[in-house]
Amino acid sequence: MDTRRLILVLIFTFSSFMLWENWQKYNQPKPAAEATAASSTGAAPTPTPSAALQAGNTSSKTVAPTLAAHTGETFTVDTDLMKASISTQGGDLVRLELLKYKEHEDKQKNFVLFDEKHQYMAQSGLIGEGLPTHRTVLKRVDGPTVLADGANELVIRLEAPSENGIKATKVLTFKRGSYVVDVAWEIANGSDKAVAPHAYFQLQRDDVAPSGETRMVSTFTGSAVYTDGDKYQKVTYEDIGKDKAKFAKTADNGWLAMVQHYFVSAWVPKEKTQREFYMRKIEGSNVFQAGVIVPVAELAPGAKAATTVSLYAGPQEQAALKQVATGLDLVVDYGWLTVVAAPIFWALQAIHALVGNWGWAIVTLTIILKAIFFPLSAASYKSMAKMRVLTPRLAQLKERYADDKQRLNQEMMKLYQTEKVNPLGGCLPILVQIPVFIALYWVLLGAVEMRDAPWILWIHDLASADPFYILPVLMIISMFIQTKLNPTPPDPIQAKVMLVMPLIFGVMFLWFPAGLVLYWVVNNVLSIAQQWQITRMIEGGGKAANDAKI
Repeated sequence: MDTRRLILVLIFTFSSFMLWENWQKYNQPKPAAEATAASSTGAAPTPTPSAALQAGNTSSKTVAPTLAAHTGETFTVDTDLMKASISTQGGDLVRLELLKYKEHEDKQKNFVLFDEKHQYMAQSGLIGEGLPTHRTVLKRVDGPTVLADGANELVIRLEAPSENGIKATKVLTFKRGSYVVDVAWEIANGSDKAVAPHAYFQLQRDDVAPSGETRMVSTFTGSAVYTDGDKYQKVTYEDIGKDKAKFAKTADNGWLAMVQHYFVSAWVPKEKTQREFYMRKIEGSNVFQAGVIVPVAELAPGAKAATTVSLYAGPQEQAALKQVATGLDLVVDYGWLTVVAAPIFWALQAIHALVGNWGWAIVTLTIILKAIFFPLSAASYKSMAKMRVLTPRLAQLKERYADDKQRLNQEMMKLYQTEKVNPLGGCLPILVQIPVFIALYWVLLGAVEMRDAPWILWIHDLASADPFYILPVLMIISMFIQTKLNPTPPDPIQAKVMLVMPLIFGVMFLWFPAGLVLYWVVNNVLSIAQQWQITRMIEGGGKAANDAKI
């Protein structure tokens, strides 16, 4: 296999990878028509816990909901990390602005996770006769709505109308330095009979991918469930809409989430609490709900009880996610190369702790990876350098045996054996490195730490494309130099194709995140230096001997 075949193998591998990415993007749920808000004047449908939830079985049924507009007033809660808008209707979190992150398209604005645009919100309510749901209008108890200096918590209380002597209060606890909000329901049974309520906590969102997603850079947008038994399970909105969603229904551990690029929201009940997960599509819309139902202790007349579930709503910072719940860090999905990508991210994070800049951390990691693969790369470049030395003699053989293909192949193999050149030597070492390169691609694509992270000068966001396309141009130049260092294909048409390939790849990389292009440029520069040195040494020692044999 000569150099042109090696390059074609690499092009085929990379192209296949990109086609796979685009195929996944194509098969993700398409944005449906604009959701039509159905007016609802009657009682709002709520999740229905299966009898199995109390018995520990696995069957589950839910009532199909309708989409209704919010009728309650909203108020704002401010902490050091977020600005949250809460509706008095159900106490829903209807808007969540993350103060440490910027919008993808307008860096002057803060990133908004929960919003009206995507019908994205966190809802909760109680299940039982006369109990408040996420459609019940609550009354906010007077109190502070701004996290005070020196305070570690901010508590918001909303009271539901008392019915049949049962009083319910929703309590939201915001914490300093945390994206976790504890959501609790307190119930006081003032009736003359025992009640056994359930509480449900759900996330609602449409199926439209967030801004910043392109056909070149696409990630998973959908729901997810994790339990110790079934581990991490991704569920597409398309499967939910078609009633084909497969996920753990009941357990006494685990969490449920809605995932998008860089950010996640997840309900995390307390460990050893029986829970039932559900997912459903709101009829007549492209809006979906995913939630968890937990039982509340049976309340005798005059008794009180409470249940609390934690809501994480924020960036996919892996260290923080691990502290919230077991397996929550798996929402940072590296696919089938997680076993390779996870150590790479760990190394990248360790380097960042030393250098303090994610751009320089990428450069340093690229150098380290290049050093680790130096023996393989050297073997590849030596093989290509030897092929360059043999190019004149191979050209002569092709002229001499142009009409005898069998004899030509025999003479070429004989030449390879005599000169101890392995035609596969330039291909196999690079093929071994491809999984590492793809894993690094996913690390740089999926790490929220790269979002809004500056490098130097004009690069202010390693997760966005280079605004002036300087890095892609440098990549084109470096690939062109590499092509010149490789053996020239004897076929003029193939030679022209090889010269055009850097331009084609460069155009593709115009829309790639700057962090990915930075890695590629640094890797190319190091490869050029290594290949030039090896080629110079081999050509200098073999040219005279080769000329004598022609």
